[in-house]
Amino acid sequence: PQVKAFVTQDIPLYHNLEMKHLPGADPELVLLSLRYEELERIPLSDMTREEINKLVQELGFYRKETPDAPVPEEFQFAPAKHLPVLLPPQAPAADGKTPPRHDKEEHPDL
Repeated sequence: PQVKAFVTQDIPLYHNLEMKHLPGADPELVLLSLRYEELERIPLSDMTREEINKLVQELGFYRKETPDAPVPEEFQFAPAKHLPVLLPPQAPAADGKTPPRHDKEEHPDL
């Protein structure tokens, strides 16, 4: 009953959280990447409605006041995290040592 209450009453308030009904399957939260690749499955059967709400908020899902409320721009892609910038490997310098890497903060124009 706790999971059912979360599904029917709380899911409509969360941005980027949707319900897929699979007959006979135990309820679980499936986290997907931006490319819809499965990242993690979290069983929900033994959790209370309050615990599930706390979990999805800790995961970064934005909870609206009402189902039709606007979502602030900074939460449009929530809970997606910014992907780390992958720097290409650097070739060793003429002396055989690899030059030091520079952090993004050192070069705000990158």
